[in-house]
Amino acid sequence: QVQLVESGGGLVQPGGSLRLSCAPHGASGNIFGPYFMAWYRQAPGNQRELVAGISTDGTTNYVDSAKGRFTISRDNAKNTVSLQMNSLKPEDTAVYYCRFTRRGISDYWGQGTQVTVSS
Repeated sequence: QVQLVESGGGLVQPGGSLRLSCAPHGASGNIFGPYFMAWYRQAPGNQRELVAGISTDGTTNYVDSAKGRFTISRDNAKNTVSLQMNSLKPEDTAVYYCRFTRRGISDYWGQGTQVTVSS
C-alpha cells in the first residue's frame, strides 16, 4: 500500500520561508513519472484548494496568491515533489497536502503537514 508522507512544515514568522517535501512510502522504482503531482492546502473553515501543480513534462501552475512566492518542483528519479515557500504570510497558514494522481489509474494523498505563519 503506497502512502505519501509530507515533511517540512512548522512555525515560521511572516516573511520567512519553508520547504515542504513529499515522498511515497511502500513503493519501489520510478513509477510516478506519469503522475501529476500537486500541493493543496486547507485552512480551518475553508475548502481544500490547489496551491501548485506540476505535470509530467514539468509544466507548473499556481494559485494566484502563491505566484511569485512559491515554487513547485519534482524529482522523478526519487518520486518526490517539493514546494519552496518564500515570503510567507499569515494567510498561508493551513494544513498542506501532497497529491500524486494519474487519471483513471490511481490517486494518492498524503496525511498533511501543518504550516503556521505567525509572529
